[in-house]
Amino acid sequence: MAGARARPIAGFPAEATSFVGRRQELATAKRLLSETRLLTLTGPSGVGKTRLAARLAKQVARAFPDGVWLVPLAGIQESALVPHAVADALAVHDDSGRPPEEILPEYLHRRRLLLVLDNCEHLRNACAYLAGSILAAAEGVQVLATSRHRLGLTEEHLLPVGPLATPAPGTPPRGTAPLHFPALQLFADRAAAVAPGFEITEENQAAVIRVCHRLDGLPLAIELAAVRMQALGIDQLDERLDDRYHLLTSGSPVAPPRHQTLRSAVDWSYDLCTSEEQRAWAGLSVFAGSFDLSAAETVCDGVGLGRREVLDTVTGLVEKSILVKEEAGGTARYRMLALLRQYGLERLTELDRAAVVRRRHRDHFLHLVETLELQWFGPDQPAIVARLRAEHDNLRAALDFCLVTPGESGLGRRLVAALWFCWAERGTWAEMRHWWQRLSSCEAGKASGAPAQAVWVAGVIWVILTRSAAVLAGAPSQQVVEPQELPAGAPLPALAARDARGERELCFHVLSRVEMACTLIFRGRPERALSLCEEALAVCEAYGEQWARSYVLCTLAMARGVLGDQDGAARRARQCLRLTYVAHEPHAVGRALDLLAVIAVSRGEAERAAVLQGAVHRIRHAVEHDPLTGALRVGQGRVGERQARRTLGDRAYERAHRHGQELSLAEAVEYALCERPEARRGRTVPGRNDAGPSGRSATGRPTVPAAAAAAGLTRREWEVAGLIAQGMTNRQIAEALVIARRTAEGHVERILAKLGFASRSQVAAWISEAGRASGSGTRPERP
Repeated sequence: MAGARARPIAGFPAEATSFVGRRQELATAKRLLSETRLLTLTGPSGVGKTRLAARLAKQVARAFPDGVWLVPLAGIQESALVPHAVADALAVHDDSGRPPEEILPEYLHRRRLLLVLDNCEHLRNACAYLAGSILAAAEGVQVLATSRHRLGLTEEHLLPVGPLATPAPGTPPRGTAPLHFPALQLFADRAAAVAPGFEITEENQAAVIRVCHRLDGLPLAIELAAVRMQALGIDQLDERLDDRYHLLTSGSPVAPPRHQTLRSAVDWSYDLCTSEEQRAWAGLSVFAGSFDLSAAETVCDGVGLGRREVLDTVTGLVEKSILVKEEAGGTARYRMLALLRQYGLERLTELDRAAVVRRRHRDHFLHLVETLELQWFGPDQPAIVARLRAEHDNLRAALDFCLVTPGESGLGRRLVAALWFCWAERGTWAEMRHWWQRLSSCEAGKASGAPAQAVWVAGVIWVILTRSAAVLAGAPSQQVVEPQELPAGAPLPALAARDARGERELCFHVLSRVEMACTLIFRGRPERALSLCEEALAVCEAYGEQWARSYVLCTLAMARGVLGDQDGAARRARQCLRLTYVAHEPHAVGRALDLLAVIAVSRGEAERAAVLQGAVHRIRHAVEHDPLTGALRVGQGRVGERQARRTLGDRAYERAHRHGQELSLAEAVEYALCERPEARRGRTVPGRNDAGPSGRSATGRPTVPAAAAAAGLTRREWEVAGLIAQGMTNRQIAEALVIARRTAEGHVERILAKLGFASRSQVAAWISEAGRASGSGTRPERP
């Protein structure tokens, strides 16, 4: 059942520390979310708005079938990038080139999800405009925002987030449990993390209360103070903080008391850092997102730190809670909270090193991207994709520096040109065009020549967008643009033996041929597309490349299908699905499944086509359209759907289509890769029990008893349920069925959800009863 699918909770970092207090705020926020579609958590910096929003989003996730999605905006400086950030968070990519502010309302129109916009205050107008347009277009979408100020929309409800409750010094009588106050509980929890065994006692509670009270109950300030318990006693901590407040009060009498307190805590943390740590804090504040040690070493050179000093300095900042350490694929990455980053930028300006450090930051990422671009056409694409996605905010920051700094736009265009494959892989042509146009409008950008690959990319974008717009508008094939803008270049085999730069050029020529082939197919000349694709495919295979190969294979499948070679078309589409890169990319899977659905219709496999169309519907619902197969959806796809429905009848078609919609990405791939000759004869319909005496169908595949079919279990889920009943773990199930462990886990989760069970033992008991009811008395067998 579609409603049983796990709700995605995307973008929220794992909670590295305990969540303290906020019961009343959580209860109020839940109530408000049930009454309004736009809720904004407001409050000063450091009060814990982001943590509260994350906890709230996870607690209400069950109410949103399409999930809850975090959009972190602290690293975004330009208002125009807000829609791009939302599209990235939702993985909404539209190759038509339309701006995301147009695409998002359409994409969200039929969805029920919660969108969390975090740190809106510096982008308030852009956030308000986008939130307003989304809420107007999508009735099932709700928005949860965090900001120091309200967004200003009429439908907006506010929930002020105040400091944690703290007793006034000297008021609690002896014997009162101090941990009833969240501020004291937070201090105790964080202090115990750095000073094991620490707890609040009758002897030290007065000092702890004084510290928390003078920090005004602000969570960030309390955490920064508590970490000092690693080196200080509570009385020393109280004394030093008291001195700091005296200096602060006399220095800034006009500042709001709450902001005085927070600034005081950060100032104090800065003063307790070594001089090397202070310089590193300032230098590392230029990172808009997380960063690794290599990037830190490059940037910190701009504040006078040698590479050998950086590791110890970064370690010290982690220990002092200035940096947060994260694990990503076995590599340590670090990030700085938005408030501490802003403080560091102020210190960097005082050092008069801001331009120097930001230029080193830009140069580091320009070098990184240009290096990865040269390595892109090869077997390391999954690792390269993961690396660039981790650096997305930093790449935007580097581009922003080039845009706002006189004389730097030329290098900005160079960075855009080197990033072409990142945007192409993600389908985010609109953002690429945004940066290219902005940087090209600068005088320095106009004066500097565009790199050759940038000219090529611009040509490809023009062809893709022109062809896509024509196809999706239903234009006749004769009106689809000819690929005259794309350079034919040297023959591919002559380029195959060149160095890394030659490999990059090779990638350009391969993709040029794919685009030429697509256009030829749309213009009714598929036979001319075959030689182009076969040549490109041979080179991709020789280099172990998979991303461009997936496009080549789908284009070959399209050409073969148009020429009437349905077996050849199916073979090429399945080759695409078997690529490791494709298996985890919904966009690519959707292309191949769409083709296989059209092929199934032409073969008379109406049921199979309906299942595949259902799977494509679910994927398209998640990732939007792809112009490469736009013609199929507009033309052949719709005809195929009508034919399948006419063959099966509405009821059977809807059942098969619904079955496809319930398949996970891995299950859809598994289904498509199974030849299933019985489907060609139209003998098997999902849910039909055609079992013989042995409990297996005439084709030898395990069948689903009536009880299992009634519960909505697929054949694969019935198999997995049998293995659960045998006592197998998820890993053992994966090994037995030769599937990924994550796929096995997904099967188990769906089985429990569909049956309404909470444990595997309940599944085992149910399997036994279902077997007796079916008359076989046996458990499901492996095929």
